[in-house]
Amino acid sequence: MSTLPTVLVLGGGPDAEREVSIKSSTAIAAGLNASGRFAARLEIIDTVDGAWLKDQAADLIFPYLHGPWGEGGPLQDILERDGRPYVGTDARGARTAMDKIASKFFAAEIGVPTAPAWMLNLRDPVCPTKLPVIIKPVHEGSTIGLHVCTSRGEFTRAVEAIEKETRERLQQGLSPRPYMIEPKIGGDTRARELTVGIVGKSALPVIEIAPKDGLYDYQAKYIRDDTRYLVEGQDLDLPEPVIKKVKKHTQRLFKAMGLRHVARADYLLDRDGALWFLEINTTPGFTDHSLVPKAAAAMGLAMPDLCAKLAELALGLVPAGAAEGETIGEG
Repeated sequence: MSTLPTVLVLGGGPDAEREVSIKSSTAIAAGLNASGRFAARLEIIDTVDGAWLKDQAADLIFPYLHGPWGEGGPLQDILERDGRPYVGTDARGARTAMDKIASKFFAAEIGVPTAPAWMLNLRDPVCPTKLPVIIKPVHEGSTIGLHVCTSRGEFTRAVEAIEKETRERLQQGLSPRPYMIEPKIGGDTRARELTVGIVGKSALPVIEIAPKDGLYDYQAKYIRDDTRYLVEGQDLDLPEPVIKKVKKHTQRLFKAMGLRHVARADYLLDRDGALWFLEINTTPGFTDHSLVPKAAAAMGLAMPDLCAKLAELALGLVPAGAAEGETIGEG
């Protein structure tokens, strides 16, 4: 009989990113087992009642569900009632991070630059700022439901699509998804997309995302192979002060929002060299296309060791790590 700590990895769930969650959780379970430090098994969840935890013996729960229910607080509430340690941010931090408007308030409070944002009011759907703008759900990831509006006609069509979606959700007995409007950073030009992961409290290498068609949407993230990823220490051409700033901003946000174990923050760098915070993700993708595993691999932390490190952080077997401004391997 194995004496290794046992881990129950959760995937699936009711959210729009269910299939991505299944891919991520499958990769995590395989990584934990390959590490030789844990005995993991995978449970794909289809219900939201928590019945899948009943009679499930495990030393640690490793939830990896993407979307509002899985990473936005409801699942974390269930896990906290269960009482066993689990990987990832607690329910309070998860709710804050999942809410893009709340995340922007946190960023502004601690001096991290972020663009203004407005809630979309479907009763009076006016554009509150000059075009181009982005309209997107407040509580979704993977650019699900995102609309880029460069003209009044595109804005009107986006609103009509959201109104149609709202009617359909109400007919299905679902709550409407709130949407937000924000200016498109860079205007008519394409800003550079930067992302940085956190493991423990330490920053991973910065990655620039360069999608072939200019939009890093669901297809570019998970399906196609034509997006270029430029990694710090390899092929990323970015001034050192910008690299340090994006890491420091992310670590400050991670601390201020009370997050733990793992996260990834996304930014835009405009043509004037200004850095703008977009959002922070407490359950970043863990597929072979995903950014946190790519960044960890770039510094020699292979997938099995990355998964094992997160499990060890949740069990308190290793310290959380770096002070603000440090990266893994420093100091």
